[in-house]
Amino acid sequence: MSFFETRHLTKCFGGLTAVGDLSFEVREGEIFGLIGPNGSGKTTVFNLINGYYPITSGDILFGQKPLGGLPTWKICKAGVGRTFQVVKPLRRMTVLENVMTSAFNQTGTQAQARRKAMEVLEFCELHHKVDVTAKSLTLGDRKRLEIARALATGPKLLLLDETMAGLTPQEQAEGVQLIRKIRESGVTIIIVEHIMQVIMSLCDQILCISYGQALARGTPFEVANNPAVIEAYLGKE
Repeated sequence: MSFFETRHLTKCFGGLTAVGDLSFEVREGEIFGLIGPNGSGKTTVFNLINGYYPITSGDILFGQKPLGGLPTWKICKAGVGRTFQVVKPLRRMTVLENVMTSAFNQTGTQAQARRKAMEVLEFCELHHKVDVTAKSLTLGDRKRLEIARALATGPKLLLLDETMAGLTPQEQAEGVQLIRKIRESGVTIIIVEHIMQVIMSLCDQILCISYGQALARGTPFEVANNPAVIEAYLGKE
């Protein structure tokens, strides 16, 4: 029984097919990489999974239950959390308040939300900045806050969309450690990332897509050495 899968997933915007007949499975407990050139449809896939876009055709199954047609809040409550490429915290609220808003997805009182938020901030090593306003954070800390907000929703499956973009090498290394720590805590991860060193060091399996369709799947070594993948990124020459 698969933990998560898409079956013939398709998304059309008018006459443009952004994702076409895409099928893949993710095993529980793994870090699954989704890569491809710019415009290949990676973020569109995430937007279909969490209900931001409606599906044109096909199915998305999470624990054998279909997600298609559900509103985003129900998908989140079912255990699917995500981050976004462009982080947009609640700028005038503190780090703690930002994470508390997400914690209300799984808790019923302010005290419970605060307790959950503090646990997540400790886990993400942001506990020393609980009273800092989000607009005052560095990009690295805003990215970490974005992950903390997603974790506070209590996900079983976490979608990470380019969490390393714009970070320094040191911040990237710390980000890799955090992602491994999240997996060790029992959360399954699908990650979209353009920094190949990060993808290759983290993932158990990788799917490369191009023009919204599957191009290659396998271990990081297999995908990195696949001629079709190399051509999609670098061209025939």
